[in-house]
This record gives sequence, C-alpha cells and structure tokens, in this order.
Amino acid sequence: MGQQQVNQIEAGHIFVEDIRDAMVANRRMARSINVEIYSRRLETFRVTETIGRRPGLPPRSYRVDLRNRQYDCRRFQTLHYPCAHVVAACAKVNLNVEQFVEDVYTLNRTLRVWENEFPVLPDLSTWEVPPITFELVPDRGLRRNPRGRPQSTRIRNEMDIREKSDGTRCGLCRLAGHNRSKCPQRNYHVGQSSRSGRN
Repeated sequence: MGQQQVNQIEAGHIFVEDIRDAMVANRRMARSINVEIYSRRLETFRVTETIGRRPGLPPRSYRVDLRNRQYDCRRFQTLHYPCAHVVAACAKVNLNVEQFVEDVYTLNRTLRVWENEFPVLPDLSTWEVPPITFELVPDRGLRRNPRGRPQSTRIRNEMDIREKSDGTRCGLCRLAGHNRSKCPQRNYHVGQSSRSGRN
C-alpha cells in the first residue's frame, strides 16, 4: 500500500484516487448549476440546480460561503472536500477548488499510514508462548439450558406484571376454586349437552 502511494506521488498526483474521481464527477455536475455572486469580497454565492429535479418541483438553491466554509447542502461539512456547488462557485470567480480539499485526502498524509514497515513474522512453531498463570473458570449462570422451553431474557417492567386473579376458574360454571373436571354442576351440563344433541 505504501508503494502504491509513492507511485501515485511520482506520477504527479496530489490527492488519493477516490477524491480525484469524486472531484471529476463534481466538476461534471457543476456545469448544470447556475451561480449568482452575492459578494465577491466576502466570497458568498447563491447556487441553483437546473437539472436532476422531478417535474413540477422548483429548482433547489443553496448558499455557499467559501470564506467561512459554510454550505447549505452540508456535504462539505460532512465529507471535507468540495461538493458540486462549491466547484461551481469556484469556477465562477476562477478560484482553485483544490484549496478546499482537506489534508487528510492528500497522498502525503496517507503515505504516513503505510510508511512504517512490518517485520516478517517467524514460523508459528518458533513462537515463545508464556506459561498460563491463571485458570479460566466459566460462569455456569450464563450457560444455556438445553432442555425445556427457552427462557426469555427480556427485561421485564410494570407492564409485564399481571393483576392478581382469584385463581383458576371453572370452564363450565365460571366460578373460582375448582376446574371443569371437579365442577359440582358437571352432571347438569353434561345432561344439557346430551339432550341438545338428541334434538
């Protein structure tokens, strides 16, 4: 990677390849942007996009303040290199747009990342591994229980607390304290259902 940076510097490039490609695309887009000079001294402009808008929508316009590096589209503040609006404003007053590209995108800066050389790693069999001086003990509380229903790990709050009920209710008479099989009125309900079946 370091050699790639050196080759690009020797070829006369200043910025990394991605930024060069982005600037070419932004110069192409800048041709379709109208620029109105508000103040040449303060380097403020109003730029208006003329293409790429849906029919029926008015063209969008943006304020460009080159001196304070403030742009309404906020792409420069985010990416730290000129968007198409800034490129168009610079072309209007013959300013060098490359002065607005941050140093982090220069090849000299990226070369610093790769200029340190890494030593060749020796074969794994020759590595000196220090003896283990402690024992790893697993936390049995974190083990997953392989049997039964999976347990929920959701953190519960007031919404999950059920209101206290009177206990189980019978499915036949709807009274509490017993279930369907021990209902005292079971024979009555069974008789009712058998009569209705005959009819």
